[in-house]
Amino acid sequence: MAGPARRRYFEEIAVGEEYESPGRTVTETDIVIFAGLSGDYNVLHTDAELMKSSIFGERIAHGLLGLSIQAGLFTRATPAYATLALAGLRWKFKGPIKIGDTIRLRARVTGKQEAAKPDRGLVTLERRVLNQRDEVVQEGETDLVVERRPASP
Repeated sequence: MAGPARRRYFEEIAVGEEYESPGRTVTETDIVIFAGLSGDYNVLHTDAELMKSSIFGERIAHGLLGLSIQAGLFTRATPAYATLALAGLRWKFKGPIKIGDTIRLRARVTGKQEAAKPDRGLVTLERRVLNQRDEVVQEGETDLVVERRPASP
């Protein structure tokens, strides 16, 4: 029987660490399910015929779907952080994610700060979402509240 998953505490994370996830192909099903979940049925995501004559030439994924997928890709790129919360997000949507695009995440730890509470710290990560052509389609920074290693009894 496997034990609990190993989590990395604030003290174990170093500024400058870099990670890259495996790829994940965005499907039509992803877009349809996200539209239903979010209630966002904008024609950009749901009207295949109208979008043929758009600047994109086809339907595109919701920007927030790409943001959500990159969060999952982060968990596949590195051993799990002992994350308590997402504290901040600065994000740019640089290009479309289309049905059939395979995206991956590149991330780098750019900062660490002490927190007001002694049992946690703040880790800042620079993140880039790239498609199969190595084009950056989204990028930004996230601030994660990460648990400190518990004191030994």
